[in-house]
Amino acid sequence: MISKKMEPLVKNSSVIRAMFEEGAKMKARYGEDKVFDFSLGNPNVPAPDEVREAIMAILENENPLKVHGYMNNAGFEGTRTAIANHLNKLHKTKFSAKNLIMVVGAGSALNVSLKTMLDPGDEVLTFAPYFVEYGNYVANYDGKLVVVPPNEEDFMPDVQKMKDAITPRTKAVIINNPHNPTGVVYEEDVIKEIAAALSEKQREFKTVIYLIVDEPYRELVYVDKTVPYVTKYYDNTIVAYSYSKSLSLPGERIGYIVIPDEADKSEEFIAAATIANRVSGCVNAPSLMQLVIERCVDAEADIEFYRRNGEILYKGLTEAGFECLKPEGAFYLWMKSPVADDKKFVEEAKKYNILMVPGSSFAGPGYVRLAYCVSKETCQNSIEKFKELAKEYNL
Repeated sequence: MISKKMEPLVKNSSVIRAMFEEGAKMKARYGEDKVFDFSLGNPNVPAPDEVREAIMAILENENPLKVHGYMNNAGFEGTRTAIANHLNKLHKTKFSAKNLIMVVGAGSALNVSLKTMLDPGDEVLTFAPYFVEYGNYVANYDGKLVVVPPNEEDFMPDVQKMKDAITPRTKAVIINNPHNPTGVVYEEDVIKEIAAALSEKQREFKTVIYLIVDEPYRELVYVDKTVPYVTKYYDNTIVAYSYSKSLSLPGERIGYIVIPDEADKSEEFIAAATIANRVSGCVNAPSLMQLVIERCVDAEADIEFYRRNGEILYKGLTEAGFECLKPEGAFYLWMKSPVADDKKFVEEAKKYNILMVPGSSFAGPGYVRLAYCVSKETCQNSIEKFKELAKEYNL
């Protein structure tokens, strides 16, 4: 018999993964080139050459005990130092190895951070729409996810609604920038407004409120916008990062947490987070991938690939009559459903071998998400099918 806590998770298993699995069956039935699967954020761009070269060099030249053995639960000091130096160069920060913990991707970074800070009943705020797993991650530690309603004008955070939702039990706010599922980028003025509001609430309630920044898409920006490094604007910031998207390594599960010196009782938090990393069951991030990242901190993703795909889809869909938010970052297009029932619209699209994820899966009903980290041909060839779909709704 499974636990009561697991029963709703089994019942409401991830819609995104279910769509991905359905897409695999459809491709086997109709042919890969005749199925237009925009369900899962699984990068189509190959990892940079530096990654392959680093793996080969490590396996050939490093001591196998180091490559495959244990290390400090926070990760190799050399890897953490290399990342800290990289961040300092880019953002004029002052991190050292002690400010970083290597983890098993951004999901692990969020879980370790939440385990470190949450007591049962503590509240964590996030802005709708949001990445579906946030609720599960918070529930893992008996916290409560509080969802701030969306600003449907431009899908930027509604900071006043956030302030209204903060209580003495609020322990953290999670933001995702660039944003999944909308593709928008929060600029400096937005971050400053959030930081000021949280500082005000900390003083009012005499509590510590962490700002957890989930940023696996940091490098994927296609407009003239800069993604602010949030530790410079708010002391109690925790950064969760993954190389899944920036280096096309989703299956390798490698990332890190940044805990700045300015955060409340930072040394205690770092020590606790390092232990949380161990007791989560991961123990430590994979040793081989840590050594790879140490050699690849300056490697870059091919963002032109994603920018082009986003433009193809946005142009084709808007010309077909659909209402879309223009992608700014990440690799997601947020499209308004032509009917209120977004799930019904997604089902209708399957008749044309188009797979999308309903916005209601992200607490954004009335919209759908398209992940355009697919081939250029998939984007181009899907447009005619979208036009046929649009005709059903007299667009």
